[in-house]
Amino acid sequence: MVIDWQSMLFQFIGGLGVFLFSIKLMGEGLQKSADDRLREWLNRFTTNPLMGVLVGIVVTIFIQSSSATTVITVGLVSAGFLTLRQAIGVIMGANIGTTITAFIIGINIGVYFYPLLAIGAALIFFFKKQSYHHFGQIIFGFGGLFLGLELMGTSMRFLHDLPSFAELTLQISDQPILGVLVGTVFTLIVQSSTATVGVLQGLYAEHLMELEGALPVLFGENIGTTITAVLASLGASIYAKRAAAAHVLFNVIGTVIFIIFLTPFIHYIGWVSKIFHLEPRMQIAVAHGSFNILNTMIQLPFIAVLAAIVTKMIPGTSGDIDVTAKHLDPSFIDSSPAIALGQAKEEVLRMGDYALRGLEETFQYMKTGEGEYIPTVLQFEAVLNNLDNQITNYLVMISNQPLSRADSVRHHMLLTNVRDIERIGDHFENILELLQYKDHHEVHLSKSARQDLIGMFSLAIEAVRKSIAALDTASLSLAQEVTELESLIDDMEGKLRQKHIARLNTNECNGAAGIVFTDIVSNLERIGDHAVNIADSILGIRH
Repeated sequence: MVIDWQSMLFQFIGGLGVFLFSIKLMGEGLQKSADDRLREWLNRFTTNPLMGVLVGIVVTIFIQSSSATTVITVGLVSAGFLTLRQAIGVIMGANIGTTITAFIIGINIGVYFYPLLAIGAALIFFFKKQSYHHFGQIIFGFGGLFLGLELMGTSMRFLHDLPSFAELTLQISDQPILGVLVGTVFTLIVQSSTATVGVLQGLYAEHLMELEGALPVLFGENIGTTITAVLASLGASIYAKRAAAAHVLFNVIGTVIFIIFLTPFIHYIGWVSKIFHLEPRMQIAVAHGSFNILNTMIQLPFIAVLAAIVTKMIPGTSGDIDVTAKHLDPSFIDSSPAIALGQAKEEVLRMGDYALRGLEETFQYMKTGEGEYIPTVLQFEAVLNNLDNQITNYLVMISNQPLSRADSVRHHMLLTNVRDIERIGDHFENILELLQYKDHHEVHLSKSARQDLIGMFSLAIEAVRKSIAALDTASLSLAQEVTELESLIDDMEGKLRQKHIARLNTNECNGAAGIVFTDIVSNLERIGDHAVNIADSILGIRH
């Protein structure tokens, strides 16, 4: 029989494309239905590694992508919202959660995926309500999964008549390491562990591969899927890199264990299949689920050891940035609101210190252009947002208590201080984005423009430093110095804009550089305004 290679290849890659698109569409529909709750769950409920596993399972089922869950986890670790141990728990849970798709694929729905596609399309195109659109995406993606599998399965049937493919499957059965390599490389290429499992289920269902050869490929898929987390951690903090390394290590250790005990595992899958009369696709799904559940059960007690290993592998520190509030004790709110206000002030001062450090890191990035400062700046900004929420909620609870007139004034002052400090974080993040735009688009600032920015940056940092010190000590003299610095910053803004126009007229700077320059100057001027707001609150309360 002559094999039509072109038709077979086109049908396979077309089916793979439909499959990947459907997975993405279904995941997006589920994610939009859950809105921002997924990130909140990861942030709030991962109090210990076991809870992390459970949350990782739930979130991954919702978004249908262990890679996406891991990328979100890496981001939360980078921002300091999750510890390494919590992150490892979430990653373990993500590995279990992603197996649900394999079980879905294992269900034989016949040709009913066609009406599913029709229903999904109708919900997307004929209804205006967003919730219907999201549900339509889920239904259409679900139907598309099976259409893609059908196309890939049809194309792979021709492999029965190919002797070289039969030889390859025999080699994989005899050499499990080769199977692991095939699974890893294929998953690296398609960037989807689910797609690898789907193809494997198709091959096994068409009797093109024995269980002895399919299982090592399945193990390798778990290693290949870690590349997404590795890529997500490249520009992130050391802690994020450790989380990604833990993901790789977890799956490599699991693969080694199950390769060693491959024969007993094959017997176990055969036994389960016989008892429950499982079809071939469902056998692979059970193997996938069993591997990830057992791997998690084996390694969960050793999370501390995994964390220690990756810490040794990736030494260093990203600085002491604690994202959680240290001083906001709720017990003081009812018993002594005045003490609670003192606790809130201590937390506001911590927040001010982080704002100052974030601004200084941004300054260092501007002067050096070294990317190592970027994740730290972003981490400081994320911490400021988190502390803003925690302190504001604490102060709102205090406001429900009877306060003296003096305490009411202090309460109002702290609320406004928190808002000003948070806005400083927003502005240095804006500056960071402008500097990144400059570097990515090869926009060059002239030497005089750089010197002007350095001068104004130094004034802004000094203004923020003295405003936080004035808040700490209630110093009128420091607060007055801040108002003087802010006047200098205002005057400098006008002068720098005039100098910028002169540089444009002499072609010393181009238009793109001019936009970056003026936007940075504007953000620095706004930072000066927020610093003087803090100083004014000190002057007002003292008077």
